[in-house]
Amino acid sequence: MNTVRRSAAALAAAAVVFGTGAALALPAAAAPSPSDPASASASASGSSSGLYGTKDPTYDGVWRQSYAFLAQRGAGFQPADQAVDWLLGQQCADGSFSAYRADTTAPCDAKTMRDTNATALAVQGLGSVRRESADPEKVDKAIKAGDGWLRSVQNKDGGWGYTPGGPSDANSTSLVIGALAATGIKPGSYTSVEGRTPYDALLTFALPCSDKDGAGAFAYQPDKTGKLLANADATAAATLAGLGKSVVSTKASPEQSPTCQDLPKPTAERAALNGASYLAKALAKTGHLTAPPMPGATDTTEKPDIGNTADAVLALAASGATKEAQPALEWLEKNSAAWAKESGPAAYAQLILTARATETDPREFGSADLVEQLNALGPAPKSPDTSDASTSDDERGFDVWWIIGIGMVVGVGIGFLVSGRKK
Repeated sequence: MNTVRRSAAALAAAAVVFGTGAALALPAAAAPSPSDPASASASASGSSSGLYGTKDPTYDGVWRQSYAFLAQRGAGFQPADQAVDWLLGQQCADGSFSAYRADTTAPCDAKTMRDTNATALAVQGLGSVRRESADPEKVDKAIKAGDGWLRSVQNKDGGWGYTPGGPSDANSTSLVIGALAATGIKPGSYTSVEGRTPYDALLTFALPCSDKDGAGAFAYQPDKTGKLLANADATAAATLAGLGKSVVSTKASPEQSPTCQDLPKPTAERAALNGASYLAKALAKTGHLTAPPMPGATDTTEKPDIGNTADAVLALAASGATKEAQPALEWLEKNSAAWAKESGPAAYAQLILTARATETDPREFGSADLVEQLNALGPAPKSPDTSDASTSDDERGFDVWWIIGIGMVVGVGIGFLVSGRKK
């Protein structure tokens, strides 16, 4: 659902220029400066500290760690205890997470920038590894604390903003919905003080099918005039959420071509299918999504947006529109290798989860073995588990066919797979 976080420099620039820009831009003040000695040390140590990747984690440490967990569990791998401990250590006493805390020995205080996105994905990531962790009770306690904190910062309209108290946006609300659903909580049970549910908030971002430019799409937030503008990233996220799903989704059956239909009384599910219709049409134009140039760039041409294209393919598969997603999936197989290598763990995880949703082998994704490449970026995970126990209710969303069925096709013994946001 949600895209990979950009580099620290790009994120800081986007936050300064846009304020509420692309789905994963993060305020520069939300985490320690890259020049912070503790941050630099963590970056340099990389996997030796339990963290995936070696690049500066200031803006995406918790995000990429959690995404990696989801992808590895989808392959039957259990992340190393060292990696799980790293993520647990990032949690504040109130249950929240920041994008990254350089000094986890210092308690979180009023200056600590809590992050609903990081918290939601961390909750989901920990939920996927709980059963096979060294201390399941400790992990379970962290999950419940994270869920409780998310509920405590729910806005009156039923949704969530990127930071507590910020206006709700489609991406943050969708990410929380997905995390709640994945950890066994009915999102509709999270009602605000005014009795609004997350789905009530989500519907406020949906454009009607009669909209000339964005029929069926979702906006990230209303613009300054209150107008809703179609946003492909927000649409992919909301499509999953409206269906009650998360980034760990499988292909819906039966397959169905998406259509846009306005109902007298809108529902989240219908809005999600309308969103799928928008995404299918957007992908059909060029076979992939594009992104506008960065502010100040001399080259003003739009570039292929690999991360959002992957999100769109996953959302289409989860809605049953696998046929419409196929051309873009094939484009990703041919064009994502360099992007994933540059972007790091979350990018590999995102592609793996997209492959999973389309029943594509992530060990032969174009010319790349996404599983091997992700595993190499962190502490060596525990060996794959092909038993039914590895897909218990504690790890909702990870189905047996993915671990056993495709694993047998890929190879005996070691041929196992793996699968795979505004600020």
